[in-house]
Amino acid sequence: MVFDFLQPVSASVEEFISKLSNQTLGKKVVLHTQTDFPVLENVSLAIITVNENRGANKVNEDFAFEDFRKQLYSLYPGNWNVSIADLGNIEAGASIEDTYFVVKKLVEELVKKKITPIIIGGSQDLTYAMYRAYDNLDQMVNLVAVDNQFDFAKEDSLVSNSYLSKIIVEEPNNLFNYSNLGYQTYYNSQEEIDLIEKLYFEAYRLGEVSNNIAVAEPVLRDADLVTIDVSAVQSAFSGNFLQFSPNGFNGKEICALTRYAGISDKVSSLGIFNFNETVQENILIAQMIWYFIEGYSFRSNEYPFGTKDSYIKYIVPIEDEELVFYKSDKTARWWIEIPFLTNVNNKLKRNTLLPCTNEDYLAACEQEIPERWWKAQRRNVL
Repeated sequence: MVFDFLQPVSASVEEFISKLSNQTLGKKVVLHTQTDFPVLENVSLAIITVNENRGANKVNEDFAFEDFRKQLYSLYPGNWNVSIADLGNIEAGASIEDTYFVVKKLVEELVKKKITPIIIGGSQDLTYAMYRAYDNLDQMVNLVAVDNQFDFAKEDSLVSNSYLSKIIVEEPNNLFNYSNLGYQTYYNSQEEIDLIEKLYFEAYRLGEVSNNIAVAEPVLRDADLVTIDVSAVQSAFSGNFLQFSPNGFNGKEICALTRYAGISDKVSSLGIFNFNETVQENILIAQMIWYFIEGYSFRSNEYPFGTKDSYIKYIVPIEDEELVFYKSDKTARWWIEIPFLTNVNNKLKRNTLLPCTNEDYLAACEQEIPERWWKAQRRNVL
């Protein structure tokens, strides 16, 4: 069974938690210990660490993410009704492909059980393994990456910086959309930026997201898998001075993004990668996960899980199209319909709602076609 590959949380973490206040998060989490494995029935979130850094050309050091766990479990939870399990650590396999296999099978099993895995990893190529977990789940995948670059394969590029090429090229191809939040132009060639456009993918520059963090909400609301490269955070906030990054998201912005990911009804797995386990990064990632759990506790089970029957429907005639918008009566969030086209091979097999904003509706009323809707239409028939 795939859970046999998991190593328990260290005895020092257990001892640390035993001395914490009863109000802390550590007292609310079910741990994989030397003697017990958590009963997964009724668990909503599962935290797993992965000690695999070969994709970034680093040696796999023998650490069990102890300091990270101590930082996370000493935080106080909000008024949450969420059951959380810490399933422990995945040690690196004999080859990097062995580690991919374990991560893939583990994520697949948990998603099938309707448990959202939070993978805290080494190198970001583990995103590829998480994506492959959806192969047997019969669905198209929307991948959102919070990253300062697109991670296409380049000459001499590390595996951790080229996983996106593997996802796009290799069969079976389940990828419906890739969205990047926070790319920095000087880290990406013009050919890569052009390729994102040709594939009708979405990319939002760092400044665009930082100036209005809410632009990320509909993007993350449509995601199945969210992957975060800690290098996208400014070094002044992450404390990562090994790979110095003068620009990037600040602490508040990266926590807002993880909260948006948590509150999305559709997000079924989260990965946080390129993590150096410094004191500063331990604190930052602990708070990011706190915000993800906070968002998760406020999920409202709207589309695609709830019914849209009670939504307010708006029809906007524009050129030779009719754009159909829906507004939730519960959360006031907006969607726009991607129609099913006859006589064409649609990737989406029925009418589908694409998350959007009130601003998209107002722009449509001024006869402006929303760019995200146009790109989704093109991707659907590619």
